[in-house]
Amino acid sequence: MCTSCFSRRRFLTLGAVSAATLTAGCDGPPNLVSDAEVERMGLQAWDDMQRRTPVSGNREMREVLGLVATRLLQVGGHDPGDWEVAVFASPQINAFALPGRKIGVFEGMFGVTQNADQLAAIVGHEIGHLEAEHGHKRVNAQAAKNTGIRLVAWLLNLGEVEYADEIAAALGLGVEVGLMLPYSREQELEADRLGIELMAEARFDAAQAVMLWQRMQSATGGRGPEFLGTHPTPASRIREIEEILATLPA
Repeated sequence: MCTSCFSRRRFLTLGAVSAATLTAGCDGPPNLVSDAEVERMGLQAWDDMQRRTPVSGNREMREVLGLVATRLLQVGGHDPGDWEVAVFASPQINAFALPGRKIGVFEGMFGVTQNADQLAAIVGHEIGHLEAEHGHKRVNAQAAKNTGIRLVAWLLNLGEVEYADEIAAALGLGVEVGLMLPYSREQELEADRLGIELMAEARFDAAQAVMLWQRMQSATGGRGPEFLGTHPTPASRIREIEEILATLPA
């Protein structure tokens, strides 16, 4: 192999790696998707959920969720009448909030929560995601990642680098581990903080968030390494929540 060819290939490979890094940005992903488009995606996701999963017929669940969501939204400065809140008939232990003012909780979550305070920890967390515009940031991060990986593959193939496709694929994993997943974990913890602050302001017992995650830990069992997980482990989350609770006014 000639020295000039090696240098050119090395230059292009380094350039490809730099392209992936620069595309991600130093202060978060660039704003590639508008607020209106993100809201449209949220509304579409809500419609898709309603088509796939029926709304629960459990009146008690619907009523308690409505009361909890109303209190949290009011202290957050929102008009609850502008929001749609639903319980979905599924055993999944999950909940979500979507751009477009939608909140959904699956019936399975009510098997974990023992009271309205613990449900408020879940709903407050999901509202926290929206308050911090995490949905928008995640969409833009994914758009930036896709752009960067396409640019990496193009640069590597331009230089006829051996195993170019494999390197590009490995860089895709590198972006996931190095940028996307830690960013998601940070968002989860920020949503916990915002949700607990909402709980306290709405006069829910914020300390019940710890009880909730202790029960969640028992309900969901062990998971994979936190380094490769999109959410903090329950044990890690409990520690973080205890630190947040210590900062609340007495």
